[in-house]
Amino acid sequence: MARNQTRFMESAVALSEELSFTLAAIKINVSQSTITKNIKALERTLGVQLFVRDRKGVSVTDAGRAYVEHARKALLYGERAFTAALAVAQEADVVQHVGRSPYTDPFFLSMLMSIRLPLYPQLKIEVSSQFSYDLVHELMSGRLDLAIANEPPSSAQITKVQIAESPFYIGMLRGDELANQPSVTLHDLRKRRWILFARRLHPPLYDALIQQAEQQKVPPTDVQHITSQEEAFPFLFEGNSVAFLTKAGALLLARNGVTVRPLAEETLSLKTYLVSLGENRSKVTSELERTFMRKLRNLAAVTRSPIALTA
Repeated sequence: MARNQTRFMESAVALSEELSFTLAAIKINVSQSTITKNIKALERTLGVQLFVRDRKGVSVTDAGRAYVEHARKALLYGERAFTAALAVAQEADVVQHVGRSPYTDPFFLSMLMSIRLPLYPQLKIEVSSQFSYDLVHELMSGRLDLAIANEPPSSAQITKVQIAESPFYIGMLRGDELANQPSVTLHDLRKRRWILFARRLHPPLYDALIQQAEQQKVPPTDVQHITSQEEAFPFLFEGNSVAFLTKAGALLLARNGVTVRPLAEETLSLKTYLVSLGENRSKVTSELERTFMRKLRNLAAVTRSPIALTA
């Protein structure tokens, strides 16, 4: 029965992703008739319809989505259980998969990577970089154990703890008149061309920024969208342009004729969170998370160096 359940889950997950019996069969290397038989047997066992088949193709029912969500996790945890058992037997590495937003302060990743857990001397942390919405998806699918994310979307399946809040930084040419100020406001940026992250990367944050500008009646003359903060550098030299940056981006760009100033807008800040799955966390993940938060609390009273404004 357990073996059948695994086959059922593999078939249902593949069909939900491909929405085609033919493509689902190719994906998991079985025949189309096997996929059809497994789905029919699964629906008969559950007594509910998971997929709707018609002339237009295949669609997933609400019950199907609920089943696939948990089936995907079960398959992944089963694979990890197998890998973990082999790792212990062979005294191999204990791997934790950590995701980070490219806009997060690199300090947090460095601190996480420096952690040593006495109970897990072979701990190895593998890091990937994705935007916050994708990080949450990867956590819920089980592909990540932890994530350091900026303003991640809320979900009942995840737990998030705020670990930092910082202002946006405005990048400009060193000779810009705004460089004479210790900080800038949105009003200072009126009649400027804004170099701004693309909305699809973080819709709520983007909308909050544009809405605030509209409320203050200081919209930009033009907006140049970018997908990575490094892309802002050449646009700054086109004249009358300013770039909206996170602290990580400000540290990266404050060089070779470019300087940065904090954006002094109380309602516009960037919050960073440590994010994990709300349930089914492994012992090593829980220990890694607790150790990280303990180190962070111990460092809370330490004043860290500000960004050099004249860089």
